[in-house]
Amino acid sequence: MGQWIKLKASDGHEFDAWRAAPAGTPKGAVVVIQEIFGVNAHIRDVAEGYAAEGYLAIAPAIYDRIEPGLECGYTPEEIAKAREWRAACDLDKVLLDIEAAVDEASKAGKVGMVGYCWGGSLVYISCCRMGDKVAAGSGYYGGQIMPHITEEVKAPLILHFGENDKSIPLQDVRNIAESHPEVGVHLYKDTGHGFNCDHRADYHAENARVARELTLKHFAEHVDA
Repeated sequence: MGQWIKLKASDGHEFDAWRAAPAGTPKGAVVVIQEIFGVNAHIRDVAEGYAAEGYLAIAPAIYDRIEPGLECGYTPEEIAKAREWRAACDLDKVLLDIEAAVDEASKAGKVGMVGYCWGGSLVYISCCRMGDKVAAGSGYYGGQIMPHITEEVKAPLILHFGENDKSIPLQDVRNIAESHPEVGVHLYKDTGHGFNCDHRADYHAENARVARELTLKHFAEHVDA
């Protein structure tokens, strides 16, 4: 079972992070980046899942710059509230917190990153801007990649999208694939947004399993000691 720890960003900001450790010596580390809903029960479960696979998993609470402990579920009211939290964030400062999590995770070896929704976009950006620290990334249904499409991807990256995602146009997915042929872009049939999350209506068990297997294979190639 994981626990909350304190991390400090390079600008001095202190924040919480969920840390889940494997039973034995880690074969590497995975930084888990939240959806817009904070480091909630789902994201903590994801971190526990990667710890069970032998990785030290750390999920930084990047909303702590707004207010400590912000997290919620997936009702319409909570979604509206979470969108307000995300809109209040400063990307450059969010990246400082992610970098601090990567630095902490690197004590266990090479660092992979996985992120969902907003976190999927943050994985893409991190693989562009922290390629010297991130060994590999896997981003799920990131809808904010297009504003950063011209940035150079400097770490091995795979991305996952649902073809029925109402918030991410298929043309955006095609543009990402065409602009970055070095990135593995996976499109899942009969699948909407949030398909990895078993707390959401769009959860798709089979495609979540496939995407996770692809992610674990990606990490085995680039992260494992």
